[in-house]
Amino acid sequence: MGTVVALHRYPVKSMLGEALTDVRITAAGLSGDRVFGVLDGAGAVGSAKHPRKWEPLLRCRSRLSGPGAALVELPDGAALAAGSAELDARLSGLLGRRVSVSGSPPETGTLERAVPEYDGGVPDAQRAEARVDETGDAITSGRVAPGTFFDYGTVHLVTTASLHRLRQAHPAGDFDPRRFRPNLVVDLPGGPGFPEDSWAGSTLRIGEALLRVTVPTPRCVVPTLAHGELPADPGIMRAVAREHRIPVPGLGRLSCVGVYLDVLEPGTVRLGDAVTVRTSNTTQLR
Repeated sequence: MGTVVALHRYPVKSMLGEALTDVRITAAGLSGDRVFGVLDGAGAVGSAKHPRKWEPLLRCRSRLSGPGAALVELPDGAALAAGSAELDARLSGLLGRRVSVSGSPPETGTLERAVPEYDGGVPDAQRAEARVDETGDAITSGRVAPGTFFDYGTVHLVTTASLHRLRQAHPAGDFDPRRFRPNLVVDLPGGPGFPEDSWAGSTLRIGEALLRVTVPTPRCVVPTLAHGELPADPGIMRAVAREHRIPVPGLGRLSCVGVYLDVLEPGTVRLGDAVTVRTSNTTQLR
């Protein structure tokens, strides 16, 4: 049996988020997660997956301040309301171009990703079609999930076992789970490994919520970047690429850490809640 040891939500996409002791998981994911995004005039949705354009967002921290409301703490400590003209002006100065914070996902918002040097960072077909943009980086372009600021899955989980396994392979690396921007961190007893690799299609009972594992989580360059007090560590994803390139349906073998989940039954999840993995014909207590 596993145990929830950390809960995180990120009210503004690609900013640092907030640690929680409990949270309601709804059909749309964690209550208050990715309810705002930063948009620029070219129609791009702010994502640190394209660091040369959006990395400064990881120097900002967001937290909910009420229903449908969030505060953003800027690098100088100023806290401003999401959606305010003052915050838009300050973020525009930080990013070097006009941007705004919105609670309404654009119908055709572009999501840009820098193509990493390590293997398995993007599907081979996308790598072949990448273009070089005005920053000089090779990038691929996609869309956020319709009607949301999520890239794909609405709930993201990582296990301490997988991070332990990667830390053994690259002892100099800083595998703090916050680098991988999970919603749920689950501690599993036993030896290191990648236990979630066997969970595809399984359901997880976590506190009051029931979730289904959909696909492994392909990793971009974001875990290598500085996150608040966590320094940049370019070796992180090289280690993942060496140790854990696995098949992702429809995309090929990619460098993955964690899994995406769909919500089957909403409910509240708390630190310390038990996690039970149920396959179609058996229950695994890990």
